[in-house]
Amino acid sequence: MTRQLPALAVLLLAGLGLLIVVTVDPQRGLILVGLSLLLGAGLRLTLPPRQAGWLVVRARGVDAFMLLVVGFALVVLATTIPET
Repeated sequence: MTRQLPALAVLLLAGLGLLIVVTVDPQRGLILVGLSLLLGAGLRLTLPPRQAGWLVVRARGVDAFMLLVVGFALVVLATTIPET
């Protein structure tokens, strides 16, 4: 179970971000989701595969690249949402 802690941390932050999107502020929530994916990319790059748990899907570079692209895109797109 401890091998899954990095992935669970990323999922928890992303879930919290989605909760914030629905209840408080879409912009801040999406930024949190994007940052959680960037955290996942950092964890995937730094942790050995045995400790990264569910973050390991393909090769380290592919996993990290996809998480970085989607996380960065979410943060950038969320900052373009006009404040209400």
